[in-house]
Amino acid sequence: MESIDIKIPPDRIGVLIGREGSVKKMIEERTECRIKVDSKNGVITLTRGENAVGFLKARDVINAIALGFNPEIALKILDDDFTILETIDLSSYISQKAMERVKGRIIGKEGKMRRLIEETLNVHVSIYDKFVSIIGNFEGVSAAREAIEMLIDGAQHSTVQKFMERKKREIEMRSMDWYKIS
Repeated sequence: MESIDIKIPPDRIGVLIGREGSVKKMIEERTECRIKVDSKNGVITLTRGENAVGFLKARDVINAIALGFNPEIALKILDDDFTILETIDLSSYISQKAMERVKGRIIGKEGKMRRLIEETLNVHVSIYDKFVSIIGNFEGVSAAREAIEMLIDGAQHSTVQKFMERKKREIEMRSMDWYKIS
């Protein structure tokens, strides 16, 4: 059987396991995979069952939890074939010195910008360590990534907000076209 090792931060191991093993068990049952936790080294060994897609989704759920998402949001990856996880490594864009400032721009005053991204584009955003991660459908995640990259590049919040509103309208129009066809 195929297996992979996933390194996760020590403070996220308990979240992955869940109360009395509930989260780990749910991932295993819904993906037909086996999860072995080495809490001493922070290594999760994921072993594939019969379901290859389940294996990939289990990997993404574990990574989402490792990147700061709560299990309820991370498990949405299992619910829908169109829900994906996208991660931006801020260290590939900016210096360590600018990290806190840029994360602050993405979060915004009292979390307003992050909340605006989530509500406008119907995604979930986690900012953990040097990573910004997004869970949602492909179009929403793609637009959120673009908005976050604009913030990283120094665009004004108002400019990013206008961009997101335009993207939201485009996504809604495409989904209306889809319903006309079917």
